[in-house]
This record gives sequence, structure tokens and C-alpha cells, in this order.
Amino acid sequence: MIPAIDAYYRDKDQVQRDEAMRSCGIVAQTLMLSAKALGYDSCPMDGFDFDAVGKLINLPDDHVIAMFVAIGKGTKEPWPRPGQLDLDDVVIKNAYSA
Repeated sequence: MIPAIDAYYRDKDQVQRDEAMRSCGIVAQTLMLSAKALGYDSCPMDGFDFDAVGKLINLPDDHVIAMFVAIGKGTKEPWPRPGQLDLDDVVIKNAYSA
């Protein structure tokens, strides 16, 4: 297995980055589900200056920030989320329909 894994990733920057982003997403989801199980609220964050944060935390040049996850206790109920689509409008079962 190890030679196959090595051949798949070695010298393939985009493949390595894609896998890293997938792994970060899985970690973030696990972190958020764990926080919820402990009674905390969470929210993935975007919209910040990735480069400025990298400089602030002395992030090495060969690292990237994938996302932040804010975790804490809510102070009020969240706003309602209008315009939610029906499940049948967003879930495809077995095949696309024409």
C-alpha cells in the first residue's frame, strides 16, 4: 500500500492540496459535532485575511490556513434561515433526472 500511496501523492501539489483541504473539512466537521455533543455552538469561518493571520501566528511558508471554527456558547437564538430548499430539491437519489 505504501508505494501506491507514495506514487499517488509524490510531486503532485494539486493532489496534495486537495487531500489536505478534504482532511481539514473532515476535521472541522468532527470538531463541530464534538462541540455540539458537549453543549457548545460552532460556526466555520471565512472572510478573513488569510495572509494577515498567517503572519500574526508566524505560519511557516509551506503551510496554509484552511478555515477557522468558532466554538462557544450562543447568547441568543440564531436568525431564521429563509429560503430553505426542500430536501427533494437538493438530494439526488440513484441518478440525475432529465
